[in-house]
Amino acid sequence: MEQTLQKVKTIEDNDSKTSKLPLKRILAFASTDTAGNLLYCTLTSYIMYFYTDVFGISVAAAGMILLIARIIDALDAPIWGILIDHTRTKWGQSRPYWLWLSVPFGVAVFLAFLVPDLSPGAKTAYALITYIVSGIIYTGISASMSSALPNLTYDSDERVRLNSWRSNGGMIGYLITASFTLPLVQFFGQGNDKTGFSITVGIFAVAAILLLLFAFSGTKEIGITEKAKPISIRESFRAVKGNWPWITLVLVFIFYWLGNTARASTVIYYTEYNLGHKNWASILNGLVVVQMVSITLLPYLVKRFIKSHTQIIGLSLAALGQIIIGFAGSSITMIIVGWTIASLGTGIAVTLPFAMLSDTVDYGEWKSGIRASGFLTAVGISFCIKLGAGLGSFIPSVILNSAGYVANTAQTEQSLNAIKFCFTWLPAIFFAVGAIIMLKYVKYEKKENQIKQELKARLNTIE
Repeated sequence: MEQTLQKVKTIEDNDSKTSKLPLKRILAFASTDTAGNLLYCTLTSYIMYFYTDVFGISVAAAGMILLIARIIDALDAPIWGILIDHTRTKWGQSRPYWLWLSVPFGVAVFLAFLVPDLSPGAKTAYALITYIVSGIIYTGISASMSSALPNLTYDSDERVRLNSWRSNGGMIGYLITASFTLPLVQFFGQGNDKTGFSITVGIFAVAAILLLLFAFSGTKEIGITEKAKPISIRESFRAVKGNWPWITLVLVFIFYWLGNTARASTVIYYTEYNLGHKNWASILNGLVVVQMVSITLLPYLVKRFIKSHTQIIGLSLAALGQIIIGFAGSSITMIIVGWTIASLGTGIAVTLPFAMLSDTVDYGEWKSGIRASGFLTAVGISFCIKLGAGLGSFIPSVILNSAGYVANTAQTEQSLNAIKFCFTWLPAIFFAVGAIIMLKYVKYEKKENQIKQELKARLNTIE
């Protein structure tokens, strides 16, 4: 009762605090995702290739590392959510994590791309440890990004604006690593990819650390005091019980990340071995910038269609683009067309769940009386990303290994077919399954206005 009354008081006290945020705060918040993607997308996009073709471990060992690390890492999302819900400092609740984790994040990812002189067994252990640590730290940063949004402004329109800027900031980070990683590796390495990767990732790490420090210094959380009482761990888990919109959205997001990671982690194999032009991977990755178009148009699309239908459209476009690539053969023009269509779809599919999670938090409060925003957003975002990205890399590695893939050699026809399947048809299947699951969300979305009215009535009654 005390927490609810405090919440009512907070709403009353801050009804007038709806002015637009200054540009510095918006850019500071956007820089969190720029920093995160600059390193994490480098990790997810190139680590399997780095392990097999540079570090010198088998594709089977690399796949097992990715799976073990991701399973362990996915389990830490609830822990980070609980930690954030229990954090009370003079700097706020979520924002301090950008300060505390910035340097460890940069150092961990940098170490993951080093090639120490070790025995094969020690190499595998080193890769596993550095990969796990990098993922755990990124989960903390990612979870704090999502949980910070409601505490940066009370204005719902400003929250949508902030999330759009953050998504585009993340796209800039992804564009940098997708377009320039391989050229920089070649430039700094001069034929030595070990040196090239170390220097390139080192530069990215320094940039990411500075961006996170800027995010910490340039933002401000409101409505969070050091004396505020946090919800209990038991209440956090109770908020999940019966929250079917949240469960549905989590499943959809997992399948999105399965598809996106499968195509991102195999594009370099496809361009090098199937097309014979390794650097085309940078061109295709650079074209992902078209995601910014669909991200920018997303508020208008949601007004034209309901959110669940918009998400289905995004996943369907992503699947269609992959199918086009599957029939493109060696035509780079058709591959670019398919990749562009898929990227427009993934721009929608990766961005919209961030906003929809807020609605599932409302549903959880309506259902159980508990508003566990930190826990639900941390698990709903970080868990999906980590589990989906881990399996999205592991499954292709199993397929390639069973097809007889051997690094740095001419591939057999069976191996080439496996690479093509992993790059084209496998992501299309994952995206299509996600779109089908999303159909279940439609009936919940129709209840949103009713839920908001009932929550408002509850608060008025308590008041």
